[in-house]
Amino acid sequence: MATLIRPPPVNDNLSQIENVLELTELTDIDPDLFTNTRPMWHPPGARGIFGGAVIAQTLAAAQKTVPADFTVHSMHCYFVLAGNSEIPILYHVERVRSGKSFATRTVQARQRGRVIFTTTLSFVRQNSGGDKKVEHTYPMPDVPDPEEGMDDLDNNKGPFQSQRLDILNDKSPFPHTKKCRQWMKARGTISSEGGHEAHLSAIAYMSDSYFVGTIARVHNLWRYSTQRKSKSKATVDEDVLKKLLAMDDAELKRQRYLDDADIKRIQRVRNGEKLERESTPEIGMMVSLDHTIYFHNPRSFRADEWIFTEMETTWAGDGRGLVYQRMYTRDGTLIASCVQEGLVRLKQPDNNGTPKL
Repeated sequence: MATLIRPPPVNDNLSQIENVLELTELTDIDPDLFTNTRPMWHPPGARGIFGGAVIAQTLAAAQKTVPADFTVHSMHCYFVLAGNSEIPILYHVERVRSGKSFATRTVQARQRGRVIFTTTLSFVRQNSGGDKKVEHTYPMPDVPDPEEGMDDLDNNKGPFQSQRLDILNDKSPFPHTKKCRQWMKARGTISSEGGHEAHLSAIAYMSDSYFVGTIARVHNLWRYSTQRKSKSKATVDEDVLKKLLAMDDAELKRQRYLDDADIKRIQRVRNGEKLERESTPEIGMMVSLDHTIYFHNPRSFRADEWIFTEMETTWAGDGRGLVYQRMYTRDGTLIASCVQEGLVRLKQPDNNGTPKL
């Protein structure tokens, strides 16, 4: 079963992202034990559940154990095992420290007794920095505004909207000079009863969108497998590719999650060319290893209003890559800085030069 307890009806007074991230408190077992109220999402082609959901739910669980005047300012996460969407998750919060100005919590997400995810969070008491402060911020770049009614995500059914912009410096031969940018926001209106905690959980959820994928984008790597991993079962990537191949050029260009390089390769496959023998590398595995969020101005934004994110990668090598992300409100307030390291492995060619899985 996907949840420990039968899910209640969807609460129409809450936004979609609040319903998705809802937790059930297991106080009869342990006052610091929680579980997912609703089934977790397993993205097509992914090894496990969407990492942003686990990040957000561990944050939500930890927020329930600190005083109301404390706000999260950082969380450091590690993805240990791929989560199974068919098994409930138990979140156990450990109250490491509760001081006058700072509080520390660790949260473990477990399935079948095994840790799949762990995070350490630090909370700070509001207005504890004093009247005089050292202040500066990295400014938001000048970018086109989001377009109302446009959504890059499939079927417009997810808990948040996304609009990807063109890659800055996309023609550069140097991946580290490119920047991947997008607008996003939670669908609907986040309820007042959710408080600032709901908005923080929402941006934690959205922060994992296309994050490690930045490396594939700046290197123009091919992400859709044209080969079958087993004789009996097609890969999810094959199924995605099959849908893309059925689209005409105009429809392909409307799929804003596709880059120009993706569209050209899809057109070549449609024309009967064999991409597995071309020189462009193909992704064999790409998963998140760790994820860090530093929250700034944590009570001065709404996650159901447009948020701009800019991602860049400073390094890739040895089967891994590092990506940095900045998140801004539409008026240019920096609300979060994020870092993620991911596993990025290419398919290795056999003796004939054909990629092997």
